[in-house]
Amino acid sequence: MSIAMRYCHNRDSAMEITNDAFLKVFQNIKNFDTSQPFRPWLRKIVVFTAIDEYRKNKKHKEHVTENILYINESVNPDIFSQLAEEDIMDCVQKLPHSYRTVFVLYAVEGYKHNEIADMLQISEGTSKSNLSAARGKLMHLLSEKTKKKITHNGK
Repeated sequence: MSIAMRYCHNRDSAMEITNDAFLKVFQNIKNFDTSQPFRPWLRKIVVFTAIDEYRKNKKHKEHVTENILYINESVNPDIFSQLAEEDIMDCVQKLPHSYRTVFVLYAVEGYKHNEIADMLQISEGTSKSNLSAARGKLMHLLSEKTKKKITHNGK
């Protein structure tokens, strides 16, 4: 479920992906190599199920036309150490779907741009552009969240 949540805006969608992934696991358990660990195999199925869902809904999503947000270079990166994992994941969830998907595949799952492009049926340049946009927007969201925390805590 936690893997699916990285690719979705809401819990219901993540639950649907998780259910679909487990259905695939049960249907393909005979193909599982018992000499290999189970968790990475399951993780891969969840990731690819999320990508399948992305592809299915891609034509129904609005195209993101936002400008890429850049953070002023004077922002101190240490301020981000004040954020909890939940704060960071909350900001990742707020990224537009296409940005979030590429960001998670690249930064969290460790795929290369050519692999992401193949999986999502986009160009490698689009993958790189979406990652850059995701990073910029994520930095902006994290910066805003940090400002709110500092203001809220009275610092």
